[in-house]
Amino acid sequence: MAAQNMVSKIIYLSHPEVKIDPQRAVSDWEISKQGRRRLIAASKRGWPGRGWRIIASPEVKAQQTAEFLSNAFALPLHTHPDMGEVDRSATGYLSFDAHEALADALFAQPAIGPQGWESAQAASQRITKAFQEVMAEVLDNMIFVGHGAVGSFLWCALTKTPISRAADQRRCGSFWAGSMGPDGFVPVHPWQALETAAAK
Repeated sequence: MAAQNMVSKIIYLSHPEVKIDPQRAVSDWEISKQGRRRLIAASKRGWPGRGWRIIASPEVKAQQTAEFLSNAFALPLHTHPDMGEVDRSATGYLSFDAHEALADALFAQPAIGPQGWESAQAASQRITKAFQEVMAEVLDNMIFVGHGAVGSFLWCALTKTPISRAADQRRCGSFWAGSMGPDGFVPVHPWQALETAAAK
């Protein structure tokens, strides 16, 4: 098959549960025991299997998620510096309710970053550019390992749908899937919990 006719399978996986530590930067938080158990369960079902290349966010929780999959199935792992989550450093750690209120605002007004957060529009442009850079260089089946908000923005960009909270994941440790080929991105399914993942 000629390279220009190749179709690559695409999975975007958000990291599962983390150890919440208000004393550390959110980007340095690690995967929790619960998150690791969910990854182990998926791998025991044979997911994702071999034949994938992993591209991960530089944040610790995404790196740990990607490293687990890489080690479980001997998959090549690379990091893209622009795949991090929405920059929320302006507010630092927030309680769950406070975070959710700002997340609602983030999705509701994409051009405005609430309380100094990176805007949804800016984060969408960043993650979409990173995705395009990767896909311009490789033709493999790809697993992008990152975060919920930017993963949702990328899904909206690729499916040409408006950014909205309805497009956000319901739970961390979820994934969406599609394919990239000569005609662009073809969606397979939106966010699904990791528990639905199994070898195809």
